[in-house]
Amino acid sequence: MISTYQLKSRFQSLLRPLAAWLHRCGVTANQVTLTAGVISLALGLIVIWQIERKYLFLLISLWCLLRMAANALDGMLAREYGQASRLGAVLNEVGDIVSDIALYLPFAFVAGVSAWLVAAIIGLAVCGELIGWLCTRVRGVYGERANHGPMGKSDRALVFGVVALLIGCGVPVEPYLNIVWWCAAALLCVTLYNRARYLATRYRDS
Repeated sequence: MISTYQLKSRFQSLLRPLAAWLHRCGVTANQVTLTAGVISLALGLIVIWQIERKYLFLLISLWCLLRMAANALDGMLAREYGQASRLGAVLNEVGDIVSDIALYLPFAFVAGVSAWLVAAIIGLAVCGELIGWLCTRVRGVYGERANHGPMGKSDRALVFGVVALLIGCGVPVEPYLNIVWWCAAALLCVTLYNRARYLATRYRDS
């Protein structure tokens, strides 16, 4: 299925000079991972605290893009500069899950939005990431991770980033958001199926 994850190699090529500069400055992959997680958590809490200030959703929209860059950078620093480690792998997975929860939760407090539907999306997203991580356990910690779509991490960042942009700009999208969330939840179910099927194949062939 089509997914924005397929654009990852091109995105990494654009960021490679920045990764090289960060390495020269002594920045590590784990530092990038931890920083991205802390910023996501802080931003999510701030937006929830000031939920009536719709313009703050613009920060979520911007951070969704920057977070994808951070995710690409920590991966390149780990792989291309010999910084890969078990601790880094754990921090990356935990950081992604914490960031997803922190950045998606504010949408549950938007007027007219079904909070339980947003919670379901968060739960499905977390399950999808856990299944993707389990694939690395089949043949060692550095095994191939399942990143199947159609609603992978980068796809979710695109959807939530665009919705946050519209809310932050004052576009009256609230009456339609539950439809968007239902569609996202359905695509996440397909994603879970695709990743679970891939995981089953890996275990059968291992």
